[in-house]
Amino acid sequence: MNAPAKDSGLRVVALLCAAEVLSMTGFSTYPALLAPLREAWSMSGAEAGFIGGVFFAGYMAAVPLLSALTDRIDARRVYFLSTLLAVAGTLGFGLFAQGVASGALFQAIAGAGLAGTYMPGLKALTDRVGGPLQGRFIAFYTSTFGIGASLSLVLAGVLEPLLDWRWAFMLCGAGPLAAGLLVLRALAPMTPEPQPHAHAPAALLDPRPVLRDRAVLGYVLGYAAHCWELFGLRAWMVAFIAFAYALSPHADIPWGPAAAAAAINLLGIPASILGNEIAARVGRRRYIVAVMACSAILAWAAGFSTPIAWWLTLVLLSLHFVAVMGDSAALTAGLVAAAPPGKRGAAMAVYSFLGFGAGFLGPLVFGVVLDGMGGKDDAAAWGYAFGSLGLACACGPLAVWLTNRKDGKT
Repeated sequence: MNAPAKDSGLRVVALLCAAEVLSMTGFSTYPALLAPLREAWSMSGAEAGFIGGVFFAGYMAAVPLLSALTDRIDARRVYFLSTLLAVAGTLGFGLFAQGVASGALFQAIAGAGLAGTYMPGLKALTDRVGGPLQGRFIAFYTSTFGIGASLSLVLAGVLEPLLDWRWAFMLCGAGPLAAGLLVLRALAPMTPEPQPHAHAPAALLDPRPVLRDRAVLGYVLGYAAHCWELFGLRAWMVAFIAFAYALSPHADIPWGPAAAAAAINLLGIPASILGNEIAARVGRRRYIVAVMACSAILAWAAGFSTPIAWWLTLVLLSLHFVAVMGDSAALTAGLVAAAPPGKRGAAMAVYSFLGFGAGFLGPLVFGVVLDGMGGKDDAAAWGYAFGSLGLACACGPLAVWLTNRKDGKT
C-alpha cells in the first residue's frame, strides 16, 4: 500500500466517522415516514416492506463491484462518486416518487449509494490505520452507523410535520453530498498496492477465494443473520412503536414514535463498541454466539409485549436493539482480522453483499408475516412478525460456530 500524506490515526478515524454520519441522513427517512406514506399510497404490509427492503437490494447489487474496486483504486474516490448516487436516490424520491414502483426505484438507487460509502469508508480507514488499535477504531466507525440512522430518524420526524414528506426526503439528501466532499477534500490520497493475478474483471468479482476461507465465511454468514434482524427491525420500528402507543390512547407518553426510535438506535453505539471490547477478551466466536441467542429471544419478547404496556414495549425493544448491535462491530472486526490484506476489499464486498441481501429480505418477510397473521392492527400479528426476525437471528450462531474454526481473538 503506497503511503498517504501524513495523517494521524485519530484524525482519519474522526473524519471518516463524521462522514459516515453525514452520508446517512437519508437512510432512515423512509422508515420514519412509513405511516404517512402507507396512508398516501394505500400500501399493504408486504408493499411497505418491499420498498423498505429494496434499499438493501440496491446495496447488494452495487457492493460487489464498489467494495472490490477499493483493492485497485483509492477508496476515497469510490466514496465520493457513491455519495452522488445516494443524493440522487433520496432527492429523487422526494421529487418524483408516486407509488410503490417509483418509490422502490429511488430507494434502490439510494441503497447503491450506501454500498459505495459504508464498506469503502471502512476500507479507507483500515488502509490508513493499522496496529493494535485497529479493531477499536473499526468499532468506532461501525458504531457511527447507528448515529447516522438516529439522526436520519430525527430529521425526518422534525421536517415532515413542518413541511411534508417530500421536502423531508429532499432535505435529507444534502448529507451524503457533504460527506463525499469531506472525504474527497480532507482525506489524504492513497493508492493500493497492485495485486498479482487480479487484473481481469472476472477476478475482481470472483467471490470463491473469500468463501473458501472458513474463518471469513463464519463472519460472513453471521453478518447475514445479523443484517436480516437489524434492518427488519429498523424498517418497522417506528410503525411498531406507533402501534404500541395506539393501544394506550389516554397515556401521557413523552416521546413521539420517531423520537423514541432515534433514542433506541443511539443505544446501539455503546453496545457495539463495548461488545467488540468484550469479544476481544473472551473470544469473538463465543461472544457472537451468546449475544445472537439472546437477541433471538428478545425479538419474540418485544414483539408480543404491546398488549401489556407501552413502556414495557419500549424497554424490551431497547434491550432487543442493544443485543442486535452487541455483535455488530465484533463481526466486522473479526472479518477484517481474518481476511488477507490483499483480499480485504473483496472480503468486505462478499460480507456486505450477503449481509445486505439478508437486509432486503428482513423487512419484506416481516411485512408478509404481518399481513398474513392479521394485519397492522393486530397485536399478535406484530408478535409473529418480530418472531420472524428472531428465527433468522437464531441461524447466525449456528453458522458462526460451524464454519469459523478460529476461536479466540481473531
